[in-house]
Amino acid sequence: MEDLEDKNSEDSQSEFLNKEVDDNEEKKNVKKKKNKPGIVYLSQIPKYMNCAILKNLLSVHGEIGRVYLQLAPKDEQAKSKAVKKDSKEKKNIRTPRIFTEGWVEFESKRAAKFVANNLNGQAIGTRKGRRFYDVLWNIKYLPRFKWIHLSERLAYEKAVHKQRLRTEISQAKRESTFFSYNLDRSKKLKLKEQKGEISNFVMPEIKQRETEMEIVEKKKKNKKQNNVENDRKTFLKSIF
Repeated sequence: MEDLEDKNSEDSQSEFLNKEVDDNEEKKNVKKKKNKPGIVYLSQIPKYMNCAILKNLLSVHGEIGRVYLQLAPKDEQAKSKAVKKDSKEKKNIRTPRIFTEGWVEFESKRAAKFVANNLNGQAIGTRKGRRFYDVLWNIKYLPRFKWIHLSERLAYEKAVHKQRLRTEISQAKRESTFFSYNLDRSKKLKLKEQKGEISNFVMPEIKQRETEMEIVEKKKKNKKQNNVENDRKTFLKSIF
């Protein structure tokens, strides 16, 4: 009898422990479901601010995952460097990189919404005399926006920029070859004129790429011609 009681007590204890483990796992799953990441967008990044400073300022309001700041164009970066050279700053101080906009991913949507609602339009610096005291936050919460959307957009912009560079380089090469060709031909023509020879030089035509408007008009013309031909065929079929 005692053995049976011991077995029953052991079984009840094991069942209780298993139940506790299951409850803990369920709680963890609920937490995981609740803590979906949220992303905020910063439309303006003040000078001297970088990813580390931004993360340090916003991490007070919640756990931060990823941060991305968009670098300003090269001409703006060059301007800031030129200003630094003109000013009487020390040589060992590095020129700060300028950023135009940024995205911050919080571990929970709630924290992201809280930051956007409470910090937007507020002063970044809390104490007078600090670097960002007179600068205001420009933060917006992005609903249904995921980090993959940002990475896809950046990849697309990079590809477009590369394609634009390729077309510009190829155009510059064509122009330089055309110029050098004309220069050589003009030199040869001058020599022939000095010798009294007649030249039959014809300026070569460089076929340029069609614009979008020209392509659309061409398609319209082709469509009209096809319609006329089809009407003619149907008319002839009706007669014969």
